[in-house]
Amino acid sequence: MAKTQTKQLVVCVDNDGYAVSLEKRKIYVALRDPAADKHGMLRIVDESGEDYLYPKAFFRPIALPLAVKRAVLAA
Repeated sequence: MAKTQTKQLVVCVDNDGYAVSLEKRKIYVALRDPAADKHGMLRIVDESGEDYLYPKAFFRPIALPLAVKRAVLAA
């Protein structure tokens, strides 16, 4: 996948079946993926920088001040 995609910050609210991969209440970067969206999935970037598909219902979008969002994405 191209890493130039639009990034969104989301928080994990459920990790049923993915406890090893996802942490509840953790902020993740989600990449826009129209094909995944059609299947109710969200493309999430993990700590290694790789992206994987997870159920969209496991996440909620979050809005942060622009300076904070930039800092989170740069970390």
